[in-house]
Amino acid sequence: MMRVAKIAAIGAAAVFAALFVGWWQVDGPGADSAPGKRSLPLTAMEFSLTDQDGRDVGPETLIGEPSLVFFGFTYCPDVCPTTLSDISGWLDEIGPDAEDVNTVFITVDPDRDTVETMAEYVSYFHPQIQGWTGLPDQIAAIADGFRVTYEKVEAENGEYTMNHTAGVFLFDATGRFVTTIDYHEPLEFAVPKIRRAMQNRTERAES
Repeated sequence: MMRVAKIAAIGAAAVFAALFVGWWQVDGPGADSAPGKRSLPLTAMEFSLTDQDGRDVGPETLIGEPSLVFFGFTYCPDVCPTTLSDISGWLDEIGPDAEDVNTVFITVDPDRDTVETMAEYVSYFHPQIQGWTGLPDQIAAIADGFRVTYEKVEAENGEYTMNHTAGVFLFDATGRFVTTIDYHEPLEFAVPKIRRAMQNRTERAES
């Protein structure tokens, strides 16, 4: 029994260490603060895109409420649907207050992801999730502001896929970049980050 308990303790310590390192590098003192590595605040961006209902959207669309923003594409086989499912779970956990969180999926594949395609795709996930698309140069402009990278990867059969940054960007209601929620980050870590951004909004409203 002592051997089993010792193994369990070692395993628990290893898990804790891994989680601590992740926090240190993302939200803690070890977070990368070098210029050009973190997203610009929304107030410093200039972009114009189109949402899944055909409406013009820009940084002003997001400012005023906390925002979750994820870049991807509808032909993505795993990372994008998995992340959007994770986001849906976070919003479900937050409950009715999730209506106060702008949640946006922005394509990096505008050649295939039309307004109609985005509308159908986001309909499979939480109703709060919006789908934004635009012309290639418009996508490039917003990706530059978010410090997102993406590239087309050609396949032998003439098809292609897209490599892209796979994190969820969190902003507070003023448009300040708060943090990135990593791919597959557990719900018990992601939701408190979102709630903190929402709490900041509440505190400003009451002051």
